[in-house]
Amino acid sequence: MKLQRSLILMTAACLLSGAALAKKEELPAVSHDGLELRKGKVADVVYVRPGVDFSRYKRFAILECPVAFSKDWERERKGGAMRVSQKDMDEMKAGLSAEFLKIFTDELQNKGGYTIVTEGAEDVLILRPAIIDLEVTAPDTMSAGRSYTLSESAGGMTLYLEVFDSVTGQILARAIDRQEDRGMGQIQWQNAVTNKSEADRILRRWASALRARLDEVRGKAAGK
Repeated sequence: MKLQRSLILMTAACLLSGAALAKKEELPAVSHDGLELRKGKVADVVYVRPGVDFSRYKRFAILECPVAFSKDWERERKGGAMRVSQKDMDEMKAGLSAEFLKIFTDELQNKGGYTIVTEGAEDVLILRPAIIDLEVTAPDTMSAGRSYTLSESAGGMTLYLEVFDSVTGQILARAIDRQEDRGMGQIQWQNAVTNKSEADRILRRWASALRARLDEVRGKAAGK
């Protein structure tokens, strides 16, 4: 399982590095696995397999979301005043992964009326997410006393999401999107509470965008 998660993160990081360095118009029109680049504001980069009828999918299986910190962030924290141990990082990654599942399940199932399942079927889409380049301004190291940091931003993270048919295993879509806390244009205290609040806001934005797109596809298919 750890090897599989590492491979997912490595793939995501490699693809993102190319996407981040190139302008969108410079990205290939067709990906290495046959997905076509689509225009839109759903995410920074969206690739979709042509000819797929997404309206026939009514249920979703959400795989565990691996999380990886930015290497620059890790190096800066290890050499700075606020030390972060591997245990601290593992706990933050586990917490964010759990929060991803919680928020996406709530958005799709409770707000969207979609069913979340754990087994494949013809009407089931598999969502395979990964969060990479995570940066946390004021990490919660669980040290004695409260820890605060003055900053304009709580941090940022990138979502790498792949969508598969649960029966054939064929990849149907891929989305990459970077979100950062823009703050309020002024220096503020940042701590574990503000970190979680901002992370939840970003996760909710991604989940809401996915639900809206699914609703749009099903509405068009129904002739609405």
